[in-house]
Amino acid sequence: MASNGRVKIQARGIQKTFNPGEDGEVRAIDRLDLEVYEGEFVALLGPSGCGKSTFLYMVAGFAHPTQGELLLDGKLITGPGPDRGIVFQEYVLFPWRTARQNIEFGLEIAGVPPDARARRFKELIELIGLKGFEDAYPQTLSGGMQQRVAIARALAYDPDVLLMDEPFGALDAQTRRRMHRDLVHVEEATHKTVLFVTHSVVEALTLSDRVFLFSARPSVIKETIEVDIPRPRDVTGARFVELERHLIDSLDAEVEKMMSISPE
Repeated sequence: MASNGRVKIQARGIQKTFNPGEDGEVRAIDRLDLEVYEGEFVALLGPSGCGKSTFLYMVAGFAHPTQGELLLDGKLITGPGPDRGIVFQEYVLFPWRTARQNIEFGLEIAGVPPDARARRFKELIELIGLKGFEDAYPQTLSGGMQQRVAIARALAYDPDVLLMDEPFGALDAQTRRRMHRDLVHVEEATHKTVLFVTHSVVEALTLSDRVFLFSARPSVIKETIEVDIPRPRDVTGARFVELERHLIDSLDAEVEKMMSISPE
């Protein structure tokens, strides 16, 4: 998943404060700077409540920084757009719509003609490996299959950036490993820029080109790890285990800091 060296996403001095100037004010993110390159897969790792998902939602345009600038292709992010697709931990599928209808939903709302929707759907259903389940309803699909539908729906507009907020957190370990392989295939086939929020060190190292480790709140980027391991990655390999141990130690230190933060 090599990048071409072109900056796709840039954060400059990002600060995010909830309830500013009021009782219960919480500074979630403080002076955060980072760059993500085009075609790069980046994992956002950190303790619970440190602001990883908040940062992802700001990139999506669902939230805005209190201070600082967040840029996509050098332009200020002011709201959601078709250049960014997002996948949540919950599958968020319409239970009354089939896999086909869920995947085509955004295109349908945008007025894309039926023949163009059908062509795009055919590409996506093959990409995610769900041929034969086109007309299945979500409740008849496994968790992994439902999340594949959600990924395909996020890709329907062919966005430049795929944002993923712990998308495999609700899956069992075996299904999660399969989804890791599938996601690597999707990224290699589409060359998307991916931001992936996770609590799992193994997941971050399995999937990403780089790992941004968020500090305890208020968050900054404590450390950036280059995952210099060829794919497919062996989780028992010496370099993988070395990076895993290092990240676990660093993450544990930030978790301890988070636990000592007053809830006020």
